[in-house]
Amino acid sequence: MKEFTYTITDAQGIHARPAGQLVKLAAGMGCNITITKDGRTVDAKRIMGVMSLGAKQGHTVTIQADGEGEAEAIEALETFMKENL
Repeated sequence: MKEFTYTITDAQGIHARPAGQLVKLAAGMGCNITITKDGRTVDAKRIMGVMSLGAKQGHTVTIQADGEGEAEAIEALETFMKENL
């Protein structure tokens, strides 16, 4: 299992557009991907789960990938977060 922690810098947090892009990216990965915020973990491949976290600017999330291709998934997701959120 690979993981990284990221603090949201976007003023709007994880809102609909980047959440949809994040889910689309995660759905293309062959491994299981989760996002955890304040002890609550959701499937990163499900838009409602990602949106339900209510991650705003300054909040910290942990993204975990487990399974085949986890290293590549974490690298792609970390790049996405830094560029978009």
